[in-house]
Amino acid sequence: MKVDLHPKYQEAEIRCACGNIIKTRSTRNTMLLGICNICHPFYTGTQKFVDTAGRVDKFQQRMAKTAAAQAAAAATKKKKK
Repeated sequence: MKVDLHPKYQEAEIRCACGNIIKTRSTRNTMLLGICNICHPFYTGTQKFVDTAGRVDKFQQRMAKTAAAQAAAAATKKKKK
């Protein structure tokens, strides 16, 4: 058998953004999660709105620009007729 073929299996810590810490064993020392079973809406029964980097606002701004451009294109098309 080859020596040192497998990675070291050691005690590990899984940390969630909510502050929950889970102790387990893994080949990595620490793992960072955005959401775990303690704070996940499916398990808690509460809805939590997570908006990272304003993605919803950016999407709404893009949709407003698209709607304005479509309205302007429709207006110029009606003037041509």
